[in-house]
Amino acid sequence: MQTTIPNNMQKCSLTQVALLREIAIETYQQTFADSNSEDLLQKYYQESLNINLLSNQLSNPESEFYFIYSSPINDKTAQIAGFLKLNVGSAQTDLADHEALEVEKIYLLQQFLGKGLGHQLINFAVERAEQQDKQYLWLGVWEDNQPALKFYNKMGFFKFGEHGFDMGGDIQTDYLLKKLLK
Repeated sequence: MQTTIPNNMQKCSLTQVALLREIAIETYQQTFADSNSEDLLQKYYQESLNINLLSNQLSNPESEFYFIYSSPINDKTAQIAGFLKLNVGSAQTDLADHEALEVEKIYLLQQFLGKGLGHQLINFAVERAEQQDKQYLWLGVWEDNQPALKFYNKMGFFKFGEHGFDMGGDIQTDYLLKKLLK
């Protein structure tokens, strides 16, 4: 059974790596600029969102990136609203649990928050996990990102651990959250 991609989502291709990097930087800037120095953010972008690294991730068969749009893609007014990155197997960042699917990145541009797109991305991740017979989803979220923590709690995630996240040389604490599927 193949997961149907909604008409306002598109799987990212390697030819879209520059666009993916642009959207990733813009969403990170909007999300974290108030809490991190510009130097830390720039270092993070150079280390973790460079074209070579993103190209390798896009080429990894155990990772998937998706763009989500503000409306159906065939609508002339559709704008990229954000992106999603899913990992299985050895592509997972911490657990590498073959029973799990990791939601490594889920980011929306600020103007598209509160429009149901985050719910849609999580529901799509659940579908992808169920299609692959996974037992649960997991993700990491910064301990100080209260809006995201509240959102994930509403979506059925619960805390099961913590890990360090390197934000351009500043090690910050991410909560590890899990959503059981079975």
